[in-house]
Amino acid sequence: MTLKNETRSAVLSIGRVYCDLIFTGLQGMPVLGREIFAENMDITAGGGAFIMAAYCAHAGRKTALLSRLGTDALSMGLEGQLAASNVDLRFLDRAAEAGPQVTVAIINEQERAFLSRRAGQAEPATLSMALEWPDARHLHIAEFATLAEIPGLVAAAKAKGLTVSLDPSWDETLIFDRDFLAKCEGVDIFLPNVEEAAAITGETEPLKALDRLSTVFPVIALKAGPEGAYLASRGNVLHHPAKPVQVIDTTGAGDAFNAGFIHSWLDGHDDETCLSDAVAMGTLAVQAAGGATILKC
Repeated sequence: MTLKNETRSAVLSIGRVYCDLIFTGLQGMPVLGREIFAENMDITAGGGAFIMAAYCAHAGRKTALLSRLGTDALSMGLEGQLAASNVDLRFLDRAAEAGPQVTVAIINEQERAFLSRRAGQAEPATLSMALEWPDARHLHIAEFATLAEIPGLVAAAKAKGLTVSLDPSWDETLIFDRDFLAKCEGVDIFLPNVEEAAAITGETEPLKALDRLSTVFPVIALKAGPEGAYLASRGNVLHHPAKPVQVIDTTGAGDAFNAGFIHSWLDGHDDETCLSDAVAMGTLAVQAAGGATILKC
């Protein structure tokens, strides 16, 4: 399941870094033509690649962020949080056209709304260097959009002996692609949530979606929010419930889940332990506003 060479233990996490503007403490959601006010706003480093990397580093795994960062004021304002995360930034590609890259998140109890802007290309100039990194053992792709822009990414990682994981991440323009699964060839661990799995497979029932996905991926960890998560691996299917906690913000919980699962999987733990560790990490994430805020990045 994992590489035996213990000198190779690090994770590369590839994807876009966003400046997240997170509004909480609202009396309702915005409607056209009316202004409402939020009690709180947090400005945090976001994007699945960074959040996953921060939680993976928090778990004690050497993890490097493989991404691009703009040179504009919003992007540069994230430098402190990125540096404080204990994530290795040696492969961070700084370029003017890579920003500003922003997500506005509006959170009101169980309602969430997002508005994002992507900037520049997804492929960092440091990609080849990162894949040659002697410590690298695993590549995590934080969103299918990155794989769509770099279609040879999985094959390149596998050629260097790395295992690969993929979180599809919701993208309305890509999630319903009929060739979605074919474009994921070679991925070892697939990490969707139930809505993404339903869109990809056409199956709204988690076990049926897992059955369909199992024909493509060796391991599928399916995130089901307050219902916990499911795991399909080697013909076995497991479910692990979520622990009830006070939920502040679910932003980044799926990426924290990914970190918990990958860290445990790379350590060679059994399926139940991998799933339990993943749910625990995701549960930690929902208890603060912002994807990695609870880690004090």
